[in-house]
Amino acid sequence: MAEPRNRYSVVSLILHWVIAVAVLAQILLVTAHEATEGPLSREFINLHKSVGLTILVLTLARIGWRLANPAIALPATTPRWQRVFARTTHVLFYVALIVMPLTGWLASSAGGRAIVWFGLFDWPLLPMSGGREAARGFMAVHGLVVKGLYVLIGLHVIGALKHQFIDRDNVLHRMIPLIPRRP
Repeated sequence: MAEPRNRYSVVSLILHWVIAVAVLAQILLVTAHEATEGPLSREFINLHKSVGLTILVLTLARIGWRLANPAIALPATTPRWQRVFARTTHVLFYVALIVMPLTGWLASSAGGRAIVWFGLFDWPLLPMSGGREAARGFMAVHGLVVKGLYVLIGLHVIGALKHQFIDRDNVLHRMIPLIPRRP
């Protein structure tokens, strides 16, 4: 009988960490946008849009990869409620990482604001109208999802630290190859 997998695939690791770094970049770009004015501020928001759409594409790729390569089971000692909580958190991450860029894209489209992906090409706007009022509505949803994402990130980090330092069950080793596996 084959031994169960104890580490995620290279593709899973790359997608996880690239998306995580991109989300952090998004936070920094919005912070820089809010701290500046004029052309520099606009450049930060343009980069924010490009990174957001990249997150959307990478998240869809990650979901596809995950469907073809299911997640590694949590240790048998993990209580059922924690398994359900972990799965729910991961599903909500995927929802947030799709809804956030979509609402940003919808807002840009409704407001007729061009999206130039990293200065390389025009990202197509969605065929819709509604002007500033519709754009504000989409941005309101965008902002709510951001707050939810902050909660999910906090829960995710707390869960990872719990597994590493309290449960000591090698769960964190599966996503961070540099952490040695415990016997």
